[in-house]
Amino acid sequence: MVDKINSDLEYNSVLAIDIGGSHIKAAVLNKNGEYLSEYQRIETPLSSTPENIVKAIRDLVRNFPPYDKISIGFPGYVKDGIIKTAPNLGNNYWADVNLGQLIANELQKPIRVVNDADFQGLALISGKGLEMVITLGTGFGTALFMDGGLLPHLELAHLPVRKNKDYDAFIGEKALQKEGLENWNNRMKEVLETYKTVINYDKLFLSGGNAKRLNFKLDNNIQIVSNKDGIKGGAFLWRVAESYCVKTAYPTQKQIENGN
Repeated sequence: MVDKINSDLEYNSVLAIDIGGSHIKAAVLNKNGEYLSEYQRIETPLSSTPENIVKAIRDLVRNFPPYDKISIGFPGYVKDGIIKTAPNLGNNYWADVNLGQLIANELQKPIRVVNDADFQGLALISGKGLEMVITLGTGFGTALFMDGGLLPHLELAHLPVRKNKDYDAFIGEKALQKEGLENWNNRMKEVLETYKTVINYDKLFLSGGNAKRLNFKLDNNIQIVSNKDGIKGGAFLWRVAESYCVKTAYPTQKQIENGN
């Protein structure tokens, strides 16, 4: 897990939310990533507009215990809390949506929003060497860390792997359903071999709902982890100093004064 000098230690609990193409997961954690509430999840709205996602989150956390801060992992490219791409939710809905500000205003707490693989990785990594996280769910996500530090996010999922097909389409959920488990595993062998050669990571963590479907022997430096482990990254996101990769959004003063 991350143990870097951080920007804001004045908190006791964090609402961690992991938005996925299929489900939205959430829990309240203490600053060490220990559960203060049950891990809960709901299906992602079929019409995954910002308005519907915000409403779903509000409903999901309505009866959660109190929390001081919020962390969100989002399945797309995020810059300064603003969504740039959301291939599995709808780019047309999400381009340049300030999700951080929307949720900060809705729930009236400071918030940080990062890519979901970056988010999960903060709980999984050892903090030594070059470590990579790959999420296997509705789509394909990646994150990279050097000596515990989060590196700028790269949308490696959208590199071409076949003619007119990127990694998201090659090994995402739709590919698994279309090709079947055996063919999907053969594709995963190819993908892991490619990233082993290109990235030369010291450690690789495989997360997401489809990671458990891998049926072949993995290298000794590859570990399968669960979404319940990954959501703990929401606590550790607040240990990270603000940088190019991590920004904080605060509720607007007007809404605080109005009590909304």
